[in-house]
Amino acid sequence: MLGRMPDDITELVDTLRLTPTDTPDAFVGGQVRSYFQRTFGGKVLAQALLAAYRTVDESWSAHSLNAYFLRPATPDLPTIYRVDRLRDGHTFTAREVTATQNGQTTFVLSASFHVDEPGLDHAIAAPAGVPAPDDCPPISEILDERFGRLPIWHEWDCLDVRFAGDSTTQPGDGSAWMRVWARTQGPLPTDSAKLHQAVLAYLSDMTLLSVSALPHGIVFISNQVQTASVGHSMWFHRPCRTDRWLLYDMESPSAHASIGFSRGRLFQDGLLIASCAQEGLVRVVKNRPILT
Repeated sequence: MLGRMPDDITELVDTLRLTPTDTPDAFVGGQVRSYFQRTFGGKVLAQALLAAYRTVDESWSAHSLNAYFLRPATPDLPTIYRVDRLRDGHTFTAREVTATQNGQTTFVLSASFHVDEPGLDHAIAAPAGVPAPDDCPPISEILDERFGRLPIWHEWDCLDVRFAGDSTTQPGDGSAWMRVWARTQGPLPTDSAKLHQAVLAYLSDMTLLSVSALPHGIVFISNQVQTASVGHSMWFHRPCRTDRWLLYDMESPSAHASIGFSRGRLFQDGLLIASCAQEGLVRVVKNRPILT
């Protein structure tokens, strides 16, 4: 049965909860209603990562993932996640997760896990001059003002996302960047690092690809544009809590041949927590009005 869209913490956690199947290392992901025809990619990333975590020891932490979205998945059908144990090493372990609906592969993720150990430590500084979260408006308000009040802007009400600026505020310099503050709307019920990583993967997909459309004066979520995530990579550098403010610094160095490419860096308390990169379809559909 489909639940409501995750507009509070309990529903977000329920969305990410996996149910074991009769097949070893195979799980069913939680389902929620959605305004989108396709399943939100961040939900699939998060569920697949948690499925991989089900097959490793508690001492392991994910340090990277690489994923491909192969076919559109629908929120109306359950998604099965099958985990293949590619390697169990002394300090690194690898898993591959295949997601299917109706027997068709929709998504593949590879994840690498590492046992924490002492070593070199440095990190790039967080961007300077970013307004504090309390001085930034909710991103849903910005979207309402720019494009009209639409229910779709509230797809992710489980997250508190504040708009901290983008390249449209400095036209003509050829840049394509956006910054947001993000956290869950309330405390998560556990300190589990794997849950916080999964929520980090969930929110990392929310705004990243849209940055590639900023220099072109198009509405990313509209019938002006056909969009779809193709590939998503993520590197987890340090532990974090996703129920505390994270600064998401995003840029798009390239868009070409209907493929947009964006990179993101996530900071907490001034430290670099994670990095990510995404490539996706951004195909302009000409001569069509914007849906309002």
